[in-house]
Amino acid sequence: MLERVFKLKEHNTTVGREVLGGVTTFATMSYILFVQPVILSWAGMDKGAVFAATCIASALSTFLMAFLANLPIALAPGMGENVFFSVTVCGAVAAGGLGLSWQQALGAVLLGGSVIIVISYFGLRAAVLNAIPRSIKNAIALGIGLLIAALGLEYAGILVPTLAGKPPFLHLGPLASKGVLLAICTFVFTFALSALRVRGAILIGIVGAGIVGYFMGIYQWKGAEFASISPTLFKFDIPGIFIQAPSLASAFMVIFVLFFLDLFDSVGTLVGVGEQAGYIKEDGTMPKARPALFSDAVGTVIGATMGTSTITSYVESAAGVAAGARTGLSSIVTGILMLLSLLIYPLVSMVGSGYVLKGAVVENGVPVADAIIIYPAIASAMLIVGCIMMANAVKVNWQDWTEAIPAFCCVVIMAFTFSISDGIGFAFVSYTILKAVTRRLREGHYMVYLFAAFFFLYFVLKYVFLLG
Repeated sequence: MLERVFKLKEHNTTVGREVLGGVTTFATMSYILFVQPVILSWAGMDKGAVFAATCIASALSTFLMAFLANLPIALAPGMGENVFFSVTVCGAVAAGGLGLSWQQALGAVLLGGSVIIVISYFGLRAAVLNAIPRSIKNAIALGIGLLIAALGLEYAGILVPTLAGKPPFLHLGPLASKGVLLAICTFVFTFALSALRVRGAILIGIVGAGIVGYFMGIYQWKGAEFASISPTLFKFDIPGIFIQAPSLASAFMVIFVLFFLDLFDSVGTLVGVGEQAGYIKEDGTMPKARPALFSDAVGTVIGATMGTSTITSYVESAAGVAAGARTGLSSIVTGILMLLSLLIYPLVSMVGSGYVLKGAVVENGVPVADAIIIYPAIASAMLIVGCIMMANAVKVNWQDWTEAIPAFCCVVIMAFTFSISDGIGFAFVSYTILKAVTRRLREGHYMVYLFAAFFFLYFVLKYVFLLG
């Protein structure tokens, strides 16, 4: 049956290799099970429900990839998309967010995923992505990487905020605190494992930090717990997006950015992993691209209905391919392990409980308030993911100012304002302006200029009319 469904001989693989590949992929990507509940809890979501939704939606999406595309690619909530969900979409308006509820944010994920299903079915997804300049695509990944790394440093307590209105706005935290010391040691340990090419280095770092933190008194074991999906299941709110958003442009911006991020992540992962597995033809095409992208889009809709942010293909699947995986059988193994992970919620709950950092807010280097909760065990995961995403810097054409300046705007706006949407918007608008003044508009695709017009309208409505 396995041979008939997954064509193992045709792909020159065995059941043993596929099982090893599936386990390897799970080991390298399962850090998301610890990180996702914490990040979405910023938006007010129940950590247990998010954890359960992540396990189940990831497994179902990965099964779809296995049966529809027969590819060794696993899916789970994307890093970057989850930060956009909590920080920008659900963040307070006073802090630069849009102030939507998490139910409305899930509705936006559902709409974005539905659009991707439509364009994937008609084969238009790759065409849309190809219209975006390469420098901007890589700058988006670079900016998100810096943003995630900055959040990781704050999660560790290494960077803490100063008093409002008094630069520098971030300051070194109380490094002698046992919570910060645990985070620093976890960084060093995880980076060392990564440098040694140890599979599952991030997961090992998280679990190791949880165990050490327990004996240090940072974490408390809460006993046997079971995560219930009911607090988030089918709780999405689509009409509320257009009612609660500051403007109609803001509402469409949320949907567009969620759509764009999923579009970018999935195609990039598919090409990278497909190249490594030998699926890419000489002309650059991939025969299984359409069912793979369709599976990814359906996974996003599944995740939104269950209660988690955008589901996307994971580049960590490349580790499974390196271990020998070539077919969807390895994805079946990864999906089963995702479902079995529901049993480890007590550990996830302990590590995700956070630690109150004393003397977190400082003035002139002196701690003046204790107002921050840090997450030492998962901070290393965010920092190393940010490090991995820095590789995109070499793919930006820094020699051409019409490409470099939009990329630079994207990165710095995204990282310093903690707004992924504003960073993308500045990139499109500045790209269009520079191509126009240099009389090189023909180099860009008309879709880019449509996106630029949309973001220009969004900025005018948000920062001119709404703020006076």
